[in-house]
Amino acid sequence: MPIPDFILALRDKIGGHPLWLPGVKAVVTDDAGRLLLVRRADNGRWTVPAGIIEPGEEPAATAVREVLEETGVDVEVTHVAGVGTTAPVVYPNGDHAQYLDVVMGCRYLSGEARVADDENLEVGWFPPGELPDLPPLHRRAIDWALDPAGRTHYVEPAR
Repeated sequence: MPIPDFILALRDKIGGHPLWLPGVKAVVTDDAGRLLLVRRADNGRWTVPAGIIEPGEEPAATAVREVLEETGVDVEVTHVAGVGTTAPVVYPNGDHAQYLDVVMGCRYLSGEARVADDENLEVGWFPPGELPDLPPLHRRAIDWALDPAGRTHYVEPAR
């Protein structure tokens, strides 16, 4: 996956030390209620489209951009479904990161779902009851975005 230029510049200064980064997960539904998923090239897992928020970019703009870049589908953001954090990640190159995870509910507008980048192997629409195995935070993102009460979710603080 391409590393954004601003992260490369930071890595020049700090090496592989931990970075705290903002990210977006986009939970996209169509008029039939199906969910748009991508199968990642780096680990073969199905996930919702996701990506890093660029400096100065609004999270909703990131969701729209990432979905288009990864799937060729144009969407509109309908709501913020939730905010959480990911576990720390260590990439194969030794870089460490952890993400603020902003989950956006999105509605399909147009476009043919297809692999539109080198980050993914497949793109597909899935009925909610027929989802492939998903990483837990992507399953959480879907659960949050499809909450029938329309609540904005967050992880409760430990007491």
